[in-house]
Amino acid sequence: MTKFNTKLIHSQSQHDNQTGAVNVPIYTSTTYAFPSVADKSTWDYSRSGNPTRDYLENQVAALENGAHGFAFSSGMAAIHAVLAIFKPGDHILVSDTIYGGTFRLINDFFKRWQLEFTEVDTQDLQAVRAAIRPNTKAIYFETFSNPLLKVTSVKAIAKIAHDHDLLTIVDNTFLTPYLQRPLDLGADLVIHSATKYLGGHSDVIAGIVVTKTDALAEQIYFNQNGIGGVLSPEDANLVRRGIQTLGVRLDRHLSNASKIVEFLESRDEIAKVYYPGIVGTPDHEIAKDETDGYGGIVSFDLRPGLDSTKFVEGLHLILLAESLGAVESLIELPYKMTHAELSEPEQLKAGITHQLVRLSVGLEDADDLIADLKQGLDQVAQA
Repeated sequence: MTKFNTKLIHSQSQHDNQTGAVNVPIYTSTTYAFPSVADKSTWDYSRSGNPTRDYLENQVAALENGAHGFAFSSGMAAIHAVLAIFKPGDHILVSDTIYGGTFRLINDFFKRWQLEFTEVDTQDLQAVRAAIRPNTKAIYFETFSNPLLKVTSVKAIAKIAHDHDLLTIVDNTFLTPYLQRPLDLGADLVIHSATKYLGGHSDVIAGIVVTKTDALAEQIYFNQNGIGGVLSPEDANLVRRGIQTLGVRLDRHLSNASKIVEFLESRDEIAKVYYPGIVGTPDHEIAKDETDGYGGIVSFDLRPGLDSTKFVEGLHLILLAESLGAVESLIELPYKMTHAELSEPEQLKAGITHQLVRLSVGLEDADDLIADLKQGLDQVAQA
């Protein structure tokens, strides 16, 4: 059987035997000629299907061990397509710590269309069960939450969901299929912001949905085609190419993150480090059981009284920017940047304070990253 790293490169034939090209061509045509009026064609209009995008969709579906994959113009477009399978009056349980853009989409868009949502701590299985209503249809969560990296057990949530005939929807952006395959653990739908690790180079915006069944695939395809937020063939090719190096990149992300966690834990300026790889925490136990690694994101609280803005602005190598999962290291303040959509009470409820820093560890030399963090911490400690 083909192993995972081989599947990243050779998951399927690229189906172009005209030239012997080893990579799928970028098909830019928006429309396709029919042999005749009576003939059915695989391709007719590129919103409905495109050979380059189709290759990527099949590639990610194979990596996730899913039935079908769908590529969208952004991660938010992918989330929108998934939530749009529900109808007014349906109720969805949502993890109480989610990406700010997802929070905005739920509260400022889907609630207007009479979808009902309840936030719940998905680590508290009793609370999840208690929140289920007669009209509940799904449970939605991130494998590692953004930005505090709380780990939810896919297996445990999927069991609860299946016991109540609910869908399990997992945002697997932080881990990718290299580190976790939620469908194998019982999930029904997997979402990726392919902008992050799948693309991996901060040069493409994209989203992916993978379904476990053909029936769910039909619903997602209807929304993809009907709403139209499809990924362009050029961008599909960039994600396809990024996936080929996913394994070697994530190995470096993991190695660097482990060294940075060790450094941060040694510093008096750090009040707390959030990382599922830290032994002795409940998050670690779940992650050890259900993942193949702890990811490349490290969050931490600066000690009270230290200036978090001065710290992130004082770094020289690590870039102050939103997003994550790219070859370069990025740092940000969630309260001011990625989770600014939340009010201050909502941020505090989610554990997001002004001292919280999120670091997306890149592929640079770990010693250089640590040196940059050291000089930044030294600078705020002396202020």
